[in-house]
Amino acid sequence: MKTCCMSIVEKRNPLMRFLLLSFFLIFNATITMAHAEDTSSEAAETALAETPYVVPAGFDAQAAALIDADFDQKLLIVQAMAAGQDKRALPLLSALVDGRLNSKSATPPQLVLLGEGDDPEASDALSGEALGKASALTLDSISVNNSLRGELRSMIARLQLASDDESIRLAAAKQLISAEPSAEMIPLLSERLKSEEDGDVKAALAAVLAMADTQSEDAAVRKAAIATLSGSLYPEVRARLQELADNDPVPEVKSAAVTALATVAEKIAFYGFLENLFFGLSLGSVLLLAAVGLAITFGVMGVINMAHGELIMLGAYTTYVMQQLMPNSIGASLLLSIPAAFLVSGLVGIAIERGVIRFLYGRPLETLLATFGISLVLQQAVRSIFSPLNREVASPSWMSGSLEINPVWSLTYNRLTILIFALIVFFLIMLVMKKTSLGLKLRAVAQNRSMARAVGVRASWVDALTFGLGSGIAGVAGVALSQLTNVGPNLGQGYIIDSFMVVVFGGVGNIWGTLVGAMGLGIFNKFLEPHAGAVLAKILVLVVIILFIQKRPRGLFPQKGRAAEA
Repeated sequence: MKTCCMSIVEKRNPLMRFLLLSFFLIFNATITMAHAEDTSSEAAETALAETPYVVPAGFDAQAAALIDADFDQKLLIVQAMAAGQDKRALPLLSALVDGRLNSKSATPPQLVLLGEGDDPEASDALSGEALGKASALTLDSISVNNSLRGELRSMIARLQLASDDESIRLAAAKQLISAEPSAEMIPLLSERLKSEEDGDVKAALAAVLAMADTQSEDAAVRKAAIATLSGSLYPEVRARLQELADNDPVPEVKSAAVTALATVAEKIAFYGFLENLFFGLSLGSVLLLAAVGLAITFGVMGVINMAHGELIMLGAYTTYVMQQLMPNSIGASLLLSIPAAFLVSGLVGIAIERGVIRFLYGRPLETLLATFGISLVLQQAVRSIFSPLNREVASPSWMSGSLEINPVWSLTYNRLTILIFALIVFFLIMLVMKKTSLGLKLRAVAQNRSMARAVGVRASWVDALTFGLGSGIAGVAGVALSQLTNVGPNLGQGYIIDSFMVVVFGGVGNIWGTLVGAMGLGIFNKFLEPHAGAVLAKILVLVVIILFIQKRPRGLFPQKGRAAEA
């Protein structure tokens, strides 16, 4: 083309020939320069990419570098942080993998660690200084990708396994059972198993290594791993054993897995029995608190108090009011609610006895109708003051969560606390009944009212104090129930019938009989529920009590005295 153009130009005009040559020279020079610039840029980029990222020295500098680093650089940074000895590494890396590590615009930028919950508290990730609610701050999340997240979990597991806290090491080992450690971690776990002294952590680490061995191609290794896992209660272990029992090509390995599963099933059945026993005792403790006050009033005074459930309700509402007065001290408000509920329900009980019941002694039917009417009045009063809606009472932190005994059995702290609390209340009542002047007079009036009056006991005031004591204990029962269910005007109605059943079954007026009756009915009910359902179980319990009363009308431990002779 160039030759053609030149020939044309030569024929026409020498000036045109000069201009055309100049154009071609400039065009070629431009292309050459552009190519040289591209080559230089590519070389610069290649050189930059080949330059290794230098991780800053020091934990604080490394943490700050996470804000602007890319994913590859973050990997190098967290590896350096995990390799250091700083105790802040574990919570910071855990927050990073959970998405709770953020940055706040400042000079220099600030790392912010978020707590748990919908509107968590924020704190400085390095100093621990509280920064207030996260919703009040402008934060940018520090993101991680899947590859980095997997590496972080391995690093966190390593740090946890090296912790001085046994609970942290155990949690890490349990996490590895479900996460299945990488091949690089197996030597580390083996070394850790040799040096581990805590039995639970050691068993969990052994399960982790055995789970890895079940993937071996050697049948003997798989069989040995099954022997190690036999009896383990972790769900992941049971799933792996079931997989081997169904799919392993070697009959011996398959048979060993079936035997191991049978051992696991026996253990689960045993701990299921213990779980039902605990829930039965927990229900029994609630029945004990609800019934022991009724046992005192019914045994001494012979009064069928249908307002007893409403006295329980007043104790629960007292707990609610105390929490409204002390919203920032849930634990303290709950503890203070115990004496407050005792006083409120006790004073209401004394007012009921002085104002109504003392005029109806010897007329049980009229007493029953009068106390039933009082129960309706108390319910309506609560509806007028607090509204008919249920009220939620918060539980303190020390009653939240559960105590894990093993992977299939745990004890909830709220039920465990109420069980212990019920026993404490019971033995305090026994102490009052056996060791105080009031208890002596109360027992004297219960056994022989006329003789007690003859020796100077003011029976009318003993009746009032007895009714107040029983009512106060009902209020304390309401404090306990507020931690298990919502507080509402009908709260007490669900426990009044059960309370009477406990008192009649154990023996009217007998405190020890109330304890045995409450725990026995609670356990019996909980063992029936899985087979018959909650409603049918209650019906069966009622039928059993009716049949029992036909044989022993005065209950398990009959009480001697006026109430027993009536």
